[in-house]
Amino acid sequence: MGDFLRSIIHQLYNVQEIVRWGGTLLVCTIVFVETGLFVGFFLPGDSLLVTAGVVAAAGDLNLYWLLFPVCICAIAGDQLGYWIGRNMGQRLYQRGDSRLFKKKYIEQAHAFYEEHGRKAVIIARFVPIIRTFCPPVAGAAGMTYSTYLAYDVFGGLLWVCSMILIGFFLGRAVPHVESKIHWVILAVIFLSLLPTAYHVMKQRRQSRAKSVAEEQE
Repeated sequence: MGDFLRSIIHQLYNVQEIVRWGGTLLVCTIVFVETGLFVGFFLPGDSLLVTAGVVAAAGDLNLYWLLFPVCICAIAGDQLGYWIGRNMGQRLYQRGDSRLFKKKYIEQAHAFYEEHGRKAVIIARFVPIIRTFCPPVAGAAGMTYSTYLAYDVFGGLLWVCSMILIGFFLGRAVPHVESKIHWVILAVIFLSLLPTAYHVMKQRRQSRAKSVAEEQE
């Protein structure tokens, strides 16, 4: 079973093969699951979109027929997440850990939402894991749906278009970049993890400062 799961994970992160084999339909499906369902937090959203852009630059996908449906699926996925949070409310925070759900992810997304407010809906698009759990947190927090929808549509369009177009223009500018796609993916993963690392370090500094202040009292 362990070998089978490792094989599945390896295939999920072989994003170039995913895009070439499944095309726009599979890219849309993965983006929807990552943004709309809790089980999608481990999916390779950023690297998948950049790779799709590179494949489109090579002529294997139509750029315009890639951008439009993926944007729709990214926005639709977040809407599902929002309404899950709106309907489940505080039960999300009381839910126990399982193999596909970790309470700490909800707590991290909640802290992110508390720190950034409405802007979190946009910023979270570019932060792995947070982008999966921010929509239900916004729903559970009672953000007005019209406000959420406006921020989410803008964030979804910005995320999808920027990631795909980065890959597309990189594919046009760098000869045979598809043969070096693993380096591109590593760079995307590194950059996408920077906001998370910064947020974690900031929280730790604040916790230490709070502990010191309590000790001095």
